[in-house]
Amino acid sequence: MGAMFRSEEMALCQLFIQPEAAYLSVSELGETGTVQFRDLNADVNYFQRKFVNEVRRCDEMERKIRYIEAEVRKDGVPIADNLAELPRAPNPRAIIDLEANLEKMSNDILELSQNAVNLKSNYLELTELRHVLEKTQVFFMEVPKVVEQLLLEEANDSITRTLINEEAPSSGAPSRGRLEFVAGVINRERVPAFERMLWRISRGNVFLRQAELERPLEDPATGVNLYKTVFATFFQGEQLKSRIKKVCSGFHASLYPCPHSHAEREEMVKGVRTRLEDLNMVLNQTQDHRQRVLHNVAKELPNWSIMVRKMKAIYHTMNLFNMDVSKKCLIGECWVPMSDLGVVRDCLNEGSRLCGSSIPSFLNVIYTEENRPTFNRTNKFTRGFQNLIDAYGVASYREANPALYTIITFPFIFSVMFGDCGHGLIMTLFALYMVIMEKKFSARRSSNEIWNLFFAGRYIILLMGVFSIYTGLIYNDVFSKSFNIFGSSWIIPYDLQTIHGNNSLQLDPAYNGSYKQTPYPMGVDPVWMLAENKIIFSNSYKMKLSIIFGVVHMIFGVCTSVINIIHFKRYTTFFLEFLPQLLFLILLFFYLVVLMFVKWALYDASSTDPAYGTSCAPSVLITFINMMLQGHTYFPEGSPCSEYMFSGQGMLQIVIAILAILCIPVLLFGKPIHFLVMQRRKKKDTGKTYSNGTTSQDIELQSEALQSAPSTSGPVADGHEPEEDTFSEVMIHQAIHTIEYVLSTISHTASYLRLWALSLAHGQLSEVLWTMVLNKGLGATQDSYYMSIVLFFIFAAWAFFTLAILILMEGLSAFLHTLRLHWVEFMSKFYDGNGQPFQPFSFKSILEAEDAED
Repeated sequence: MGAMFRSEEMALCQLFIQPEAAYLSVSELGETGTVQFRDLNADVNYFQRKFVNEVRRCDEMERKIRYIEAEVRKDGVPIADNLAELPRAPNPRAIIDLEANLEKMSNDILELSQNAVNLKSNYLELTELRHVLEKTQVFFMEVPKVVEQLLLEEANDSITRTLINEEAPSSGAPSRGRLEFVAGVINRERVPAFERMLWRISRGNVFLRQAELERPLEDPATGVNLYKTVFATFFQGEQLKSRIKKVCSGFHASLYPCPHSHAEREEMVKGVRTRLEDLNMVLNQTQDHRQRVLHNVAKELPNWSIMVRKMKAIYHTMNLFNMDVSKKCLIGECWVPMSDLGVVRDCLNEGSRLCGSSIPSFLNVIYTEENRPTFNRTNKFTRGFQNLIDAYGVASYREANPALYTIITFPFIFSVMFGDCGHGLIMTLFALYMVIMEKKFSARRSSNEIWNLFFAGRYIILLMGVFSIYTGLIYNDVFSKSFNIFGSSWIIPYDLQTIHGNNSLQLDPAYNGSYKQTPYPMGVDPVWMLAENKIIFSNSYKMKLSIIFGVVHMIFGVCTSVINIIHFKRYTTFFLEFLPQLLFLILLFFYLVVLMFVKWALYDASSTDPAYGTSCAPSVLITFINMMLQGHTYFPEGSPCSEYMFSGQGMLQIVIAILAILCIPVLLFGKPIHFLVMQRRKKKDTGKTYSNGTTSQDIELQSEALQSAPSTSGPVADGHEPEEDTFSEVMIHQAIHTIEYVLSTISHTASYLRLWALSLAHGQLSEVLWTMVLNKGLGATQDSYYMSIVLFFIFAAWAFFTLAILILMEGLSAFLHTLRLHWVEFMSKFYDGNGQPFQPFSFKSILEAEDAED
């Protein structure tokens, strides 16, 4: 946890690497993920950088891998997504072998694909020819007589009647009245348009017969199922024949030869079937060979993909380096955590050793006043809390990190709004399941964004559930019911007859027979669950708790700013800003909290002094308003009540109000006045002349005087030089800051009342769901057997609404309100959040980001 107190110290380093060792050295740095490189060639076009050709080679290898992967997935061959150990980037010698292997594999698969497409095309043509030959048998049995009669009628006996004998020999020129035909296959969806077009071009002198294929045919190129129809057109004349063929070509219909003779068609069908059987055998053998090749490739494909992506990342990083004048050394600049300098040196030495270079690479730490990146080292438990803070804004360099305190405050404030043992237990079990199975879920890499969000915050949900169980015990609330562990402190003084004769009875806490005068050991007395004024009691109880927790949380936020003040040495801010802010908050709102505890301690129903009885207990809110407005509460003459809780309270409140008001001008004018004083002191120090008789010594003394002149802040602390500020800018900034702080203390204190509102809403909604579903909906009071069956189904409905509304929706609502209280009410007291995140060169991060995009 100490690493999360504030970001780690960063150093700007120069790397001097020999060109032959650069690739391996960067590879070692990418495996460790400890450096963030800077671009030293920002003014150079990317296509003019040194290693752009190597990047193009990696792009070409990635293209081949994508092609191979597409072919593997198209055939349904499984690819191992999760590797037990990621391969390292190949060394320069292995890159050539990898490139040659990818080239060979892609060519082999491409050749197999082309051969398979050619074979499937032949198979498709033979299949269509077989269907044409089989389907036209029926056509030749029906068409001759019908077509003959139609042609004779339309020709008005201009064509002599000729018997069409399909068994007649086909040798020699056809007679004048012979019918010609064209047979083929066309896509089913084009048949209506095809038929209309034939009718138009022939003016109705074409007889079309068609038959749909029962089974779809596979497209050899795409593998899509094609639904086709066999057709045959009967006509007369060569001119019409050429027109019909042009129409078939326009509609992409496949035409096949079909003999006139029945015997020839039968013989041709037998030959086609034989060729189909042989071709089917060849296709099966080709597919088996293709499957063996793809299975062998699928085993190596993840390794190849990771190695090429690492290579590409290495060359991209090397393009950020600069070449020295002698072109014998690559120079790179990077941000490195101070604690990892030894790791970086080891990586450079390992890169030089692997390439066999006799000249070692070395690292040089350089001083700079640039803004350093922020790096908070996290683990799987703290990463979720750090992400919550970084979503608001990355901490400035070496600024106090709120994530450390958020680990406890976030689940606790959430549980105040979500206090229910039953709902907290369900949330805890769900988070515990994700924590136990985290290795399995991490390896699976789900694409569901909602699940990934829940899984990333599994430890946050676990703590929220555990804290909700605790606050549920304090509220004595489990699914809107209460525990009776220690017995009630209330005693019923009435007899049985009185209880049955009255709808409601009142228990007097001042009467010893009704109350034991001992507080309940833990949480709320269970008898309040049966009381009619339960909501009034819980309202007052939870509202005061929310104010107490809110004021303490804000005071803690103001006190946390001391960490930044001491670290950045802003000592004037401590006296002129921190102390007035803290006093203003304590004098007003912490005093309000103190009044609550004083009221609880002094006023009692069993008090013998009537001035400290329950009827004389003053309102804390009215007392606070009277203190600010100097008002008074008047009581009738003779009344033992007083507007003050203790003697001297009136004078104390006047002093508190005056001191709180005096804190405002200190906040408003403190820093501007200090700025003027320091400006005058600088002018005086600048005008002094130091002389020791020597010109060089005079210059040195004057420079030392200027350096020793005090300043309000440094470049690291405030991010800008103090000379750039003017009095008007400082005054305007401080006025805005003062007005914002004074108003925000009031609004932020009221904002914590959301703890009371959401807790009350959650408890009442849980009670309404229990009452309306399990009591009225069930008819649980009826003594009948069939209600036990109804109970089973209605309990399922109650469980569904409990999970969907009370846990999921109410939980998300409480989570968002808790996030708001931390971002605005707590972190605004000390957190700047203007830092730049440390983004190291890490293969793991690069691969995860690319997988997320895919």
